[in-house]
Amino acid sequence: METRNRPARRAVDRSERPDRQQAILLAAEKLFAQHGYRAVSIRQIAEEAGVPLALVSYYHGQKHELFAAIFAHWRGTVDERLARLAVARSGDPGPAMLRRVVEAFVQPVLRLRASEEGEYYAQLVARELFYRTPEAVQVLADHFDPMAHAFIDALHAACPGSSRGAAAWAYQFAVGALLHHISDDRVERLSRRQNKPAEASAEPLLVDFISAGIGAVLAAPASP
Repeated sequence: METRNRPARRAVDRSERPDRQQAILLAAEKLFAQHGYRAVSIRQIAEEAGVPLALVSYYHGQKHELFAAIFAHWRGTVDERLARLAVARSGDPGPAMLRRVVEAFVQPVLRLRASEEGEYYAQLVARELFYRTPEAVQVLADHFDPMAHAFIDALHAACPGSSRGAAAWAYQFAVGALLHHISDDRVERLSRRQNKPAEASAEPLLVDFISAGIGAVLAAPASP
């Protein structure tokens, strides 16, 4: 039986379409944010990214590895918050330091939520860290727990009469307020359309709210 000569199958070259790797990451980020990690398949991610199915695992491995890669990609936001935190801790303990710590915690996240490129990531963080899937718990331990300890230390430093346990509670309460703000759209109905979800004008109000709440919990000393 006669056979035709076929060209050898060429291996995928990572340098051919570097945008594909990024497209997969962005597609996964969007779909996970909209529907949740468990509800999204690798096939759906490939279709959203406009790439062959095999490329998803080629570039990012299994689904849980792709999920973790999203947070690794946005590691810069954690680094920015930690850098701002280091500056915020300068000076004397008290309400002024506490407010700077809260601003370092809140402002980078709100800017990310307002940006076109960071909107889905901010929603993904709010969604997955709320539902606490095993994959999200691992991401928390790897990417967010070290930052959380740094902020709890800073709250304790700003309010030196408080306990570490109280500072940890205050941090958790602050996380709840921030995550709810970046994921909520109900405020538009409740305000009878006076407020828009995640609008910039709410930032100082959120900082005021969190600062006052933490100050009440930790009994921040008066500034000299």
